[in-house]
Amino acid sequence: MPDYKQTVNLPQTAFSMKADLAQREPKMLAEWEQGDLYGRIRAASRGRPRFVLLDGPPYANGPIHLGHALDKILKDIIVKSRQLDGFDAPYVPGWDGHGLPIEQQVEKKHGRPGQKLDAAAFRAACRAFANEQVNLQRVDFKRLGVLGDWEHPYLTMDSRYEAHQIRVLGRIIANGHVYQGVKPVHWCFDCRSALAEAEVEYEDHTSAAIDVAFRVRDNRDLEARIAAAPGSLGATPADIVIWTTTPWSLPANQAVALNADFDYVLVAAGARNLILARQLAPQCLTRYGLEADTAVRATFKGQALEGLKVAHPFQDYDVPVILGEHVTAEAGTGAVHTAPAHGQEDFAIGRRYHLPVPNPTGNDGRFLPDTPLVGGMKLEEGGKLIVETLRANGALIHDEPYVHSYPHCWRHHSPVVFRTTPQWFISMDRKGLREQALRDIRGVKWTPAWGEQRITGMIADRPDWCISRQRTWGVPLAMFVHKRTGELHPRTGELLEAVAERVERAGIEAWFSLDPAELLGNEADDYEKLKDVMDVWADSGVSFDYMAAVRPEFSMPVDLYIEGSDQHRGWFQSSLLMSEALYGQAPYRGVVTHGFTVDEKGRKMSKSLGNVIPPQKVVGSLGADVLRLWVAATDYANEMSVSDALLNRTADAYRRIRNTVRFLLGNLHGFDPARDLVHAAEMVALDRWAVSRAAQLQAEIVEAYREYSFHHVYHKVHNFCIVDLSALYLDIVRDRLYTTPARSHARRSAQSALFHIAHAMVRWLAPVLAFTAEEIWRHLPGVTEDSVFLAQWHALPEGAAHDVDWNALLQLKRDVLRELEKLREAQQIGAPLDAEVDIYCVPAQYDRFSALGAELRFLLITSEARVHKVSAPPAGAVAATETGREGVWLQVSASSHPKCVRCWHHRADVGVDPAYAEACGRCAGNIAGPGEERRFA
Repeated sequence: MPDYKQTVNLPQTAFSMKADLAQREPKMLAEWEQGDLYGRIRAASRGRPRFVLLDGPPYANGPIHLGHALDKILKDIIVKSRQLDGFDAPYVPGWDGHGLPIEQQVEKKHGRPGQKLDAAAFRAACRAFANEQVNLQRVDFKRLGVLGDWEHPYLTMDSRYEAHQIRVLGRIIANGHVYQGVKPVHWCFDCRSALAEAEVEYEDHTSAAIDVAFRVRDNRDLEARIAAAPGSLGATPADIVIWTTTPWSLPANQAVALNADFDYVLVAAGARNLILARQLAPQCLTRYGLEADTAVRATFKGQALEGLKVAHPFQDYDVPVILGEHVTAEAGTGAVHTAPAHGQEDFAIGRRYHLPVPNPTGNDGRFLPDTPLVGGMKLEEGGKLIVETLRANGALIHDEPYVHSYPHCWRHHSPVVFRTTPQWFISMDRKGLREQALRDIRGVKWTPAWGEQRITGMIADRPDWCISRQRTWGVPLAMFVHKRTGELHPRTGELLEAVAERVERAGIEAWFSLDPAELLGNEADDYEKLKDVMDVWADSGVSFDYMAAVRPEFSMPVDLYIEGSDQHRGWFQSSLLMSEALYGQAPYRGVVTHGFTVDEKGRKMSKSLGNVIPPQKVVGSLGADVLRLWVAATDYANEMSVSDALLNRTADAYRRIRNTVRFLLGNLHGFDPARDLVHAAEMVALDRWAVSRAAQLQAEIVEAYREYSFHHVYHKVHNFCIVDLSALYLDIVRDRLYTTPARSHARRSAQSALFHIAHAMVRWLAPVLAFTAEEIWRHLPGVTEDSVFLAQWHALPEGAAHDVDWNALLQLKRDVLRELEKLREAQQIGAPLDAEVDIYCVPAQYDRFSALGAELRFLLITSEARVHKVSAPPAGAVAATETGREGVWLQVSASSHPKCVRCWHHRADVGVDPAYAEACGRCAGNIAGPGEERRFA
């Protein structure tokens, strides 16, 4: 008896079903490094159009987290897809090495500067710590499969970068954008420094909300202003009531603000008169418990009280009533306590009315020693004493806890305050910086599109950029200021260049150790050497300019920035403002924004909740490619949910893709494209259809990569594997691949289709499944490059299959499958090949379904398929209505013929050849003869 198994072309491949990614990936990564794959990609790409993505530098202050991994993987997907698209797409990683995040880590070990280490030693410790973290993060980033120039990154703490930043400062000073001013800025007492807008986040906070009476000094003046009868108020005191949630700021009060257009009422309330906004008065009186014992004595506009004097509620001075549009009726009393030292709006209206700007708070969170009542106390303690003092002197009308959204330091998560201190600013309006930025935002492609509106609103509303910081570890504001006039040295540009030359040689310590006389000579005693450092957002904000200056593969503007959505107020914005201040144009052509990682319940990941998933753990168990697939599969435009369960489901999807590819590779065993490739025009029609479908899909996938729609790439590839290939095409051609002669046209045609599909698919997968694609590449026949990352998109052959109506035939296949499933459920058949199908068609439909002739059974995967021309359905047939075509009916039944042991088809001619008694006639011919011919399926 023949051994039929030896006559079947079973799949053979060394591409393992088991991925073992956690073990395979590190070995492949080592090979990439030893073979300098990144360098070879650059060499192979020389002369192509360039696509430059600029890396937003993460802080070098600790191990990478899942957000870091997400960001780096997205960048790598973009760079790799652009490389496949025929571009020269370099990737140079960067790190932010200055600023508070690094200082905080060093303070944990050494305390603040001056405690255990002097300032110079503290800076040296910061540099050493940041370098250590760069090396640790670099290992983790590389392990994710991110290709780049890892041995030559840009570091904001490199002396060359620091010098460049000082030179940029000189250029924007020369362009007229920098000035020194006394303005309220966000101040963190934990940082002991001013904060940038990007360093402030809003969290719920419980404050003491108080209603405080400011006593009118002259009742006769008030009577005249509100058209009350002279003497009608008598000796009854009148109080303008303010509402505030910052009792600690009352020592800095300089005015009470009303809205000029609001109606205000004078309400008699027992032994005093209260002045309140008319529309807020009812809720205020209810809050005070006075609604039953009051009477409105006068109504008047806020305009009438401008200039009226009222007494400070616990200090011995009077303040004026002023008018401002910032006074609203959303909450409070309609009267606003105004402390120009402690608020942007207060400061602005204070300048209009020429109010003093006393700042009684120190940078350590305490009142200055000479502050009346609360001198030397912490602000919170002083606030409580102020409330008790107001209660004791009768100025406190009401107090209660109040939960509201309040600015916090994004690192310490502690409440911040507005403090007016001398700082250095980049002006948004003096030289048209705001107008230029708003103009150029419109010329940038924002992905998602809402990014444009978000950054536009932020630029339109933002105050001047405070670029000075009272910190130790950062690039210095290397300027000399005249001690008497406060003016910059007239040779500031020249001096900055001299400092930059020294910093380039010796780092920022060259400034901090510099004797001013070395540069200023006899003028040194007249000038102060600034101790402040630059806002760390200025560091990363000049990265585009630095890279264009030092790396030949970079130019300005770059093609793309991509970071998290918080960077609309961070790096996207600081880069934009720096570029506009330098060149009057945006630094980027496109900006992509991604969301943040959250758990399945939408909660932010935190150690306290126990929902943190370290990327190192995922990579060490499931592999980097599974993590990369999760990144690609998730719509990054929103918050990105992740959990162990979601990652395991992603691993399942990975396995389905891998198994599909393994089938392709297994059935390409023995296929040499130089010898065996069948031209598209000569392929079996179904193979032409499959290649045509792949070409259509490739166009969609390439476009999705270009539009940064990676979740669409994932869904298209995954569906192609599961639906188009596994459940359809591969299921159909399996018979032809296995049973026709190894070198027959029928089999070589199918292998040619598999060859093209595999070559296309490995490239589709490469940007996402970096390691797996490289593994596939090593098992794929016909490769001409050493790595898939040296290749470009596969050129799929033209020649769509239009000779038959594939849409109708494939829909017929689905209709037949539905009827076969009914037989299987009734236990009349076990598999589709146990059945036969008859298709009955009216004449108008007959040619469409009879076109395949005897090969229709291979498409339907039944042992027999017959097409009949009829005018009416026979008894027992069911209408194939889901085809959308009338006049088609189906009849399926179990086959009564014996089963061929080789192809498993039930055929009447089983045993027709005595030499192969258990095989059908077709199989006998395929074993001993030239093999069958196939035209369609």
